Amino acid sequence: MGFPVLIALAFVLVSITFMKKRGNVHGMSLEHMRAEISNVDAGIIRLIAKRQELVNRVAEIKIRDGIAIHDRKRTAEVLESVFNLAVENRIDPVSVQKIFEILIAMSEERQHERSGEGNLP
Repeated sequence: MGFPVLIALAFVLVSITFMKKRGNVHGMSLEHMRAEISNVDAGIIRLIAKRQELVNRVAEIKIRDGIAIHDRKRTAEVLESVFNLAVENRIDPVSVQKIFEILIAMSEERQHERSGEGNLP
């Protein structure tokens, strides 16, 4: 399963969780809702970590095969895909694209690091 699909799945799960509870907040405290958001945040962090693990494997393949780290076509595909998924899930597609631009930059930095060119510790 590709990472955009995993992130989209996370957003869908978050949306479903909040849609179910949106109309039924009686008896729920602000602390409870914040705790749920913190749990979602932790899940997003785990997905980002998983993405970075996959990026390590991508870097190994690119190094082995002599493929450039930056791939404009793939970047455009990912950004278009997450934009569309955001629209489908009724969340701000421009903000989602910005998040993925950061994730792609993190991925490319990790790949540079794996190839011996990066600045990560």
